[in-house]
Amino acid sequence: MADPPRRWICEDLLTFFMLLGTLCAPGKGQIRYSVREELDKGSFVGNISKDLGLEPRELAERGVRIISRGRSQLFSLNPRGGSLVTAGRIDREELCVQSSPCLVSFNILVENKMKIYGVEVEILDINDNFPRFRDEELKVKVNENAAAGTRLVLPFARDGDVGVNSLQGYKLSSNRHFSLDVKSGSDGQKHPELVLEQPLDREKESAHDLVLTALDGGNPVLSSTVHISVTVLDANDNAPLFTQSEYRVSVPENTPVGTRLLTLTATDADEGINAKLTFSFRNEEDKISETFQLDSNLGDISTIQSLDYEESRFYLMEVVAQDGGALLASAKVLVTVQDVNDNAPEVILTSLTSSISEDCLPGTIIALFSVHDADSGENGEISCSIPKNLPFKLEKSVDNYYHLLTTRALDREETSDYNITVTVVDRGTPPLSTENHISLKVADINDNPPTFSRPFYSTSISENNPRGVSIFSVYAYDADSGDNAQVTYSLAENTFQEVPVSSYVSINSDTGVLYALQSFDYEHLRDLQLLVTAKDSGTPPLSSNVSLSLFVLDQNDNIPEILYPTIPTDGSTGVELAPRSAEPGYLVTKVVAVDKDSGQNAWLSYRLLKASEPGLFSIGLHTGEVCTARALLDRDVLKQSLVVAVQDHGQPPLSATVTLTIAVGDSIPDVLTDLGNHNTLAEPQDSDLTLYLVVSVAVVSCVFLGFVTVLLALRLRHWHMSRLLQTSTGRLADMPASHFVGMDGVQAYLQTYSHEISLTTDSKKSHLIFPQPNYADRLISEESCEKSEPLLIPHNIHTHKEEPGDAQYKCVMPQHLLASSSSVIKISISQNVYIRPYVNANLLCYKSKKIVFKKIAMT
Repeated sequence: MADPPRRWICEDLLTFFMLLGTLCAPGKGQIRYSVREELDKGSFVGNISKDLGLEPRELAERGVRIISRGRSQLFSLNPRGGSLVTAGRIDREELCVQSSPCLVSFNILVENKMKIYGVEVEILDINDNFPRFRDEELKVKVNENAAAGTRLVLPFARDGDVGVNSLQGYKLSSNRHFSLDVKSGSDGQKHPELVLEQPLDREKESAHDLVLTALDGGNPVLSSTVHISVTVLDANDNAPLFTQSEYRVSVPENTPVGTRLLTLTATDADEGINAKLTFSFRNEEDKISETFQLDSNLGDISTIQSLDYEESRFYLMEVVAQDGGALLASAKVLVTVQDVNDNAPEVILTSLTSSISEDCLPGTIIALFSVHDADSGENGEISCSIPKNLPFKLEKSVDNYYHLLTTRALDREETSDYNITVTVVDRGTPPLSTENHISLKVADINDNPPTFSRPFYSTSISENNPRGVSIFSVYAYDADSGDNAQVTYSLAENTFQEVPVSSYVSINSDTGVLYALQSFDYEHLRDLQLLVTAKDSGTPPLSSNVSLSLFVLDQNDNIPEILYPTIPTDGSTGVELAPRSAEPGYLVTKVVAVDKDSGQNAWLSYRLLKASEPGLFSIGLHTGEVCTARALLDRDVLKQSLVVAVQDHGQPPLSATVTLTIAVGDSIPDVLTDLGNHNTLAEPQDSDLTLYLVVSVAVVSCVFLGFVTVLLALRLRHWHMSRLLQTSTGRLADMPASHFVGMDGVQAYLQTYSHEISLTTDSKKSHLIFPQPNYADRLISEESCEKSEPLLIPHNIHTHKEEPGDAQYKCVMPQHLLASSSSVIKISISQNVYIRPYVNANLLCYKSKKIVFKKIAMT
């Protein structure tokens, strides 16, 4: 029982004990007080000032104090009240243990009188301690054969209090087998004893629980208890007994080795060695001992090898339980093995075809096989299937045999071989299945012609290719296999320009590579249409055709051909005429050239390579029109020589050159005189240039004056010539440039795009050449000379009618006319003949070999 709080005393008891602290009658100078233990600090003990005959205030004045005797001070003086009080909580059991009475002695010194008074305080006991047993639980053993009256000594309790508060007696809980007897010792201690009143039977009641209570005499009474466990010791007076006479257990055959199947339970009413049971098989068979193991102590039966329902469906055995006193009992054990789905179905192929033609009929048998499952019941029931997306099916035959056959025609090109999975599943839980794979190859037949990779082919080759060069490769795929897929290539026997195509190209029959048998010329052959045949080697062979367009690409292999000016065939030298009055941009002539190539290779450009008078003439980059770059000066020589280069834009570029001779002058005699000195023209020109340079260096200071003078003269001359031209051309001012002009009843359409003048030093051989138009439209461009003279058509022009097929018209000027003329004639040639004179002149015109004299009056 737990200790109660120390503050258990009621207020009325507190008053009572305070009265006990009154002063006892002193004897021989001894002052006695009594106070109960466990009071709070400062509790009143006695009126010391009164007992000393002093006033409370005199205690401090006279130096009254307590003198201890080698122990901690338990009391102190209260100078205000003149009383003796406790200095702390006092525990009587700590001071005096079991001694009674418990006295505390000390001295009080009155210092001013040098007098000592003895004080003795008795510490009164209160019931603040419980009776206590050393142990909270006590175990006692007694044999079940013990006789009545047997005594068992029990432990006693101790109480720290004294007197009536100390231990007073014991009490035992109610029990029909035991009673309590208390004896007092020589020391006054009370000792309890347990007395057996009735015989014990351990099998009925093996233990007895008792409670021994110790009580003191305090008010209230305090107590404590101890639990006594009486164990009844066994005697072997009972035989073992199984809970069942026959044990049955059912286990699946796939039970793991070492699994406990069941535990045999046998009981023995005895205990200890008398109840220690051991288990064993009796008269077991070898099969039992090889399959099962029996734990001799626990009675557990477990497997030591795998069970197999197909081998044995049950096991019967006998087990014996024996105690330590050789008493025994027996029981039978029946172990039933349950079938589990531990056997997968089996597939046994009886007949199989490994290859089948793709043209076989539906219903062709491929394989014959049987299925079997070693399990029983639903575990042995099986079903057979194949994938549904295959052109096959299963048909059940007798017993467990199945046929595998086709359901439709096969196509090797779609699927060349099949891996047919036959799945056999039983109905067990979980179901087991077996898969058997049947490989079937589909034999090919020639049912697919070769197929080209494209519906048509086109390729190109550059001209001037080497002979035997590879051009292109065609490829045809045959979905068949073996010889049925062996493809050969050939060219169809076609002709091009009445020549067999086989003379142009050939094809490799095995690889399909085309080769050029000759060097192609773009100017003669621009494309070639071929028909390629691909044929397999099947029986019968199959073939297919595809068209191939071979395009010849142009190369820059043709030099530009200059059509105008042409080199005269009669030994004459062609000369162009340019009047000195020509303004900048005046069209002098035009170089006409063509290129047999195409594209960029035929794109021509013109440029001046050399000029006797640099800066005097310019040429259109793409038109070939030779124009004056500046006004003609008096100092300019009458004969100018230009070297024109015509170049294409090929890679690499090719070019041709032509030399133009331009006569500059205002009169025909000057021109002819100058032409007579043709062979020595270069030297005077060079001399004039040198002279000009020397003069220019010498008269640098007069350059400005000379320039102004020349400029004024040129301007006046230009103004005079413009008036003359306006007078001669006034009647044609309203006629459009595209109007047809009549010549002796022959209509001639005027187009100013090609000009040629040919003069010789011999006037009888001077002539004009009028070529028919070639490539004129193509050469007209935005780079034509910016300024052109108006057409001047004379009033009386008589010419011979054109004859079909004539190539040229020629006009000569008689010697006497040339001699009498003082001006230069400018003749501009169009598609048909027209004359643009600058002065009066007579021309003698003829064509072919027949000369026709015509006099043309010039105004």
